[in-house]
Amino acid sequence: MENQEKQIHVFTISKEDEGSRLDQFITQQLPTYSRSFFKRLLHAKCVTLNGKPVHKAGTSLKVDDEICVTFPSFKPKIPARKPPVDVEVLYEDSDFMIINKPAGLIVHEPHPLSNETTLVDWLLYHRNSIREIGPENRPGIVHRLDKDTSGIMIIPLTSRAHAKFGELFKERKIHKRYHALVEGHPDQEGTIDLSIYRHPIHKHKMTADNKISSYQKRDALTHYRILKYFKDSALIEARPITGRTHQVRVHAAAIGHPLIGDVVYGKPNKLIKRQALHAQSIDFVFNGEQFNFSCSAPDDFRNLVKQQEELKL
Repeated sequence: MENQEKQIHVFTISKEDEGSRLDQFITQQLPTYSRSFFKRLLHAKCVTLNGKPVHKAGTSLKVDDEICVTFPSFKPKIPARKPPVDVEVLYEDSDFMIINKPAGLIVHEPHPLSNETTLVDWLLYHRNSIREIGPENRPGIVHRLDKDTSGIMIIPLTSRAHAKFGELFKERKIHKRYHALVEGHPDQEGTIDLSIYRHPIHKHKMTADNKISSYQKRDALTHYRILKYFKDSALIEARPITGRTHQVRVHAAAIGHPLIGDVVYGKPNKLIKRQALHAQSIDFVFNGEQFNFSCSAPDDFRNLVKQQEELKL
């Protein structure tokens, strides 16, 4: 949700949608949100049918019914208690800090009814002044990592720095490197140039393809090289030039080598409970000064590499 104000969506039921369930219809109209999220909206009286709050997700719709869905505005509140999460600060000055985000921590609230602890919660607790930096619903955030991806992030500490880093990302002047463990043996090095867009059926997924014609697809480019081959896997360094949702994960799967443990684009792995992806390093020029940062992968990633090394080629 990009708008800081309340968002209101109004729909009128046509003949072809007659008989549809309320939750199914809303999910089809707003596919980036889950059916469970809309159930919470129903409970919060944020959905009306012909002007009256409706509570039953399975309500059958009729022709000319009017549905109004109101997304509550949400402004992160400074947590009264220390969030139950540890975030390592690798560097800090008056303009920005560099952190090592742990796997399992979502960057900001996915929707206003979420109760999940976020990186924003941690930032607001430890850096109160950051509430004024950037968008109201995601202060201090200028880029993201997936919830289950660990590694380096830039956190601007001033509005000027936030704008500058936004510009650097847009101009592709911030260079990121990821380490990933993938299934099989990709070529020693390569470039994946496949557009990325939301999957037409499975809305929680992205997909990569240059053949399909879609106004929603966006160009995406990833360079990679092999750091080490193992028996049935490989450790790679990925350098995404663009910054699309799930880019490294989607591109790896698109060439037939999904990330180990990636339950969305590959399959689960008993040796790691998440996709084996770590944002290893980042470099950029800020105020005329070159900055280079890197951080070690967490234990689960390093243990997985060690286990793969123990398997004979």
